[in-house]
Amino acid sequence: MSTPDRSSGRPAAASPQVRDQPSRTRFEATLDGELVGFAEYRRSGSSVVFTHTVVEPAWEGRGIGSALARYGLDDARRRRLRVVPECPFIRSWIERHLSYADLVSD
Repeated sequence: MSTPDRSSGRPAAASPQVRDQPSRTRFEATLDGELVGFAEYRRSGSSVVFTHTVVEPAWEGRGIGSALARYGLDDARRRRLRVVPECPFIRSWIERHLSYADLVSD
């Protein structure tokens, strides 16, 4: 059972489930079936463009955005896609996690 977060009364975030939702062109993060965030993308040829990331305000600061970034970038690596980080969150996340910098399209 999750420990309650004193600031919001919600349980502290466990690891979210992240899945690709190609029909919506986004990766979605859920906790206990609740959508808590998503990262939108656009695939074009051998590239994936990350355009926008949203984390529900009640879940900000609990690693949801990082889980979305990591999942999406790992997916790009598996598919051998170049990454275009138009989304400021994804761009800054890559800058803080240099093991993903090789994915970024020049």
